Amino acid sequence: MKTQNIMIVGVGGQGSLLASKLLGHLLLEQGYDVKVSEVHGMSQRGGSVVTYVRCGDRVHSPVIDKGEADYIVSFELLEAARWLSYLKPDGQIVTSTQQIDPMPVITGAATYPEHLVEKMKATGAKVDALDCLALAEQAGSSKAVNIVLLGRLSHYFGVDEAHWLSAIEAVVPPRFVELNKKAFALGRNA
Repeated sequence: MKTQNIMIVGVGGQGSLLASKLLGHLLLEQGYDVKVSEVHGMSQRGGSVVTYVRCGDRVHSPVIDKGEADYIVSFELLEAARWLSYLKPDGQIVTSTQQIDPMPVITGAATYPEHLVEKMKATGAKVDALDCLALAEQAGSSKAVNIVLLGRLSHYFGVDEAHWLSAIEAVVPPRFVELNKKAFALGRNA
């Protein structure tokens, strides 16, 4: 298998680290060499969080450079736009339509950009944007946005659904497994 590059981007506290751990576990179980690298930034203050997940027959580096991401999984709309330059020309963005104001917007120094999905599509990017927060709440917890997004990613990523569910069972604390399976299904079938 040629190396696949997945970027998981969001804002601190949204669950991107659990998502990367689950994805890494899934890919290791499929027999791939997997490298995961986390960049926290100012995550504890609502800042940008980026995780690189690379898999293939042999992966030498955990870092993804501009123009190399096969997939960008974004927890927040502006983060998807911010990392767009990392997407391959034929890559896929899976993003939540949730908008979380960054500090310049909160302080009034800037305004949140409008029509981001349309702007990303205008660059030629393939964008799958859905209200993951509403789906997570439907599953039973607003904190399940990360699993909704992985469910949506699974729609594009060629690994059988049973393997994803097995990874959820292995990585998620037992008391949250059923909720997360429901969130996964809602994202996958949205």
